[in-house]
Amino acid sequence: MIERIVIIDNVDPLSFYGVNNANMQLIKNLYPKLRISARGSVIRVVGEESETADFEAKVKDLCAYTERYNSLSEDVIIDIVKGEGPKERKRDGVIIYGINGKPISPRNPTQQKLVESVAENDLTFALGPAGTGKTYIAIALAVRALKNREARKLILSRPAVEAGEKLGFLPGDMKDKIDPYLQPLYDALEDMIPAMKLKEYMETKVIQIAPLAFMRGRTLNDAIIVLDEAQNTTTHQIKMFLTRLGMNAKMIITGDVTQIDLPHKTQSGLVQALRVLEGVPGVGRVEFGKKDIVRHSLVQRIVEAYERHDAEEEEEARKRRAEVASALENIIEE
Repeated sequence: MIERIVIIDNVDPLSFYGVNNANMQLIKNLYPKLRISARGSVIRVVGEESETADFEAKVKDLCAYTERYNSLSEDVIIDIVKGEGPKERKRDGVIIYGINGKPISPRNPTQQKLVESVAENDLTFALGPAGTGKTYIAIALAVRALKNREARKLILSRPAVEAGEKLGFLPGDMKDKIDPYLQPLYDALEDMIPAMKLKEYMETKVIQIAPLAFMRGRTLNDAIIVLDEAQNTTTHQIKMFLTRLGMNAKMIITGDVTQIDLPHKTQSGLVQALRVLEGVPGVGRVEFGKKDIVRHSLVQRIVEAYERHDAEEEEEARKRRAEVASALENIIEE
């Protein structure tokens, strides 16, 4: 009789063990001759050498499946333990599998263009209105790179700019003060990474979420870096951020130039960067439109209504300017 210790790393224990340890109980039933105990990420097994060796190999296969699909069902456990192997899921362009095995894949041709641009370029701009999924797909690509060991860390950032509101004093420590600005990034991650694994990544700084101001002075190597809401960066901030790019790193910058929340007369760093970097090799640009909106169908109609309103206001302003210019000409002539 020998004892083996099997470590289930890179997977979420809850996903692996199942609700109320149902998966672990099934595994024990499939190996009735072994004494198996599990605690956290450590599984201890006692039995004959050949059986414990087979158990260790099958647990590693189960771990690989759980890491890939973020789920583990009874059918899969039985297939793997019996040596039949799990039935391969249809990928159909799936980027990653999120919580409970939910496939996350491009939902329109423009999202697919973003996937291709990130593969081909070290810096990609994803531009377009709210609801097009540009940030969600960017974070999914970053999580995939992390899971595939293509990067050692994932860094997500946003400028801490109030969207037309004055929030005043926020209580708590620094994290409490900045987290409200970064919540959309947490929401996306929570869709893709199990809670316990996400907490571990955050604690070990494998995943870092920070406001843009915290990027100064850093060189980001072996990383996937996502800057969201980049239209709210100043020209100095975007230049500082772009020059953080290190070796074996990729940047994805998302923004909507129609929703700039900077103080009046402050130029958007994103608008400037798009102009300055146009035509630079290694820089990709993907533009989303109203037709790419994947939220509630009403969102597309809201965007279209505001565009009509803005166009009407611009036309009225143009007429007023023309009237003023004409009046001035008449005064000069008189």
